[in-house]
Amino acid sequence: MPVTPDYAALTRGQIALLDRINAGDTGLAVLDQVVRLATAVLGGTGGSFTEFAADHGRVVAATGECARTLGRRTSFAERPGVPCELNGVAIGRLHVCLDELSPEQRTVLELLSATIAQLYAARAGLPVHTDGPQPASRLTTEVTDHDGLVEHWKRRHEDRDLFVAVTSHELRTPVTVIKGYADTLTNHWESLGEEGRREAARVIGARAGELARLVDRLLSATSEESGDAPPGPFDLVDALRSAAADLPEDLRARLVLDGLPGDLPKAFGDRDAIATVLTELATNAEKYSPPETEVTVTATSDETTVTFQVADRGYGVRPEHAELAFERYWQGEPASGGRNPGAGLGLYLVRRTVERRNGWVSLRPREGGGTIAEVRFPRA
Repeated sequence: MPVTPDYAALTRGQIALLDRINAGDTGLAVLDQVVRLATAVLGGTGGSFTEFAADHGRVVAATGECARTLGRRTSFAERPGVPCELNGVAIGRLHVCLDELSPEQRTVLELLSATIAQLYAARAGLPVHTDGPQPASRLTTEVTDHDGLVEHWKRRHEDRDLFVAVTSHELRTPVTVIKGYADTLTNHWESLGEEGRREAARVIGARAGELARLVDRLLSATSEESGDAPPGPFDLVDALRSAAADLPEDLRARLVLDGLPGDLPKAFGDRDAIATVLTELATNAEKYSPPETEVTVTATSDETTVTFQVADRGYGVRPEHAELAFERYWQGEPASGGRNPGAGLGLYLVRRTVERRNGWVSLRPREGGGTIAEVRFPRA
């Protein structure tokens, strides 16, 4: 039998939300508080909000037993809950895990959905995704008139110019290093000695491997062809250990793999994809954390999924950036160490790779500082 909503908690929660909004808080942090409020008021075991884009939905806020769905891409029909609309545009769905939904409980969800609509109307930090819901006037605009056609081609040229810029920037560093060490070997072979020549050859080999991985990333990030092997059962822990062994030596030395259990159920997907996913997540953790800190890799499972996490003690990810980080070419704020954050393709590639295997990936701040990247695959 449905539980009567806790109206006192609802009143207190709405006042707290109003205080935050009046204080200037917006975006994903406030949306997350709405989801938590809905879950508490209705006595659910979890709750979530799925934001709609043009052709799919994605869970952008979740709590309780729904927390594991954070970052999951879904179809419109797949997500339960109460619809949330703004000016006739479907923004998403608010859902609380309940055995059944009474009319009273639905009324509460509709009330809180209206609050979410107000957050989206403010356009501050929402929608989470660049392809998320837009005002009705923009959704119905087609490229049919002259101005629209100009804007369409302008965006295409901007995308092309951006791709050329990030590609040249990413390629320049390894190419420069390879050329520099090759010139050194050519011009100073005898004076370098055996140890110097071996070190130069090692650096050239490492940078050549980095260059090969970079070319693969760029091709994968701009191609719609998957080329995936058929999915099947695989040992996630064994795949993670093998992938870690192939990482560059300095990065491999920072990884801590003690949290990988020996009795993990098999995951369902493509074992070979783990090398790409772990390389990108570990490299991203390295870029945004001090050199002396560890990057830990752990794995767990539940009744439906097998999960691994890559956690660092770095500069952390802001909640409003946790989803934007997966957008192609998006770059966060430079790390305080001043290192270049890259071209904004690594996490985009991770999400594409994982979702092609029916999994999903999310980022969140780590308690005590740092970031946790979590990847989930279905159990075999």
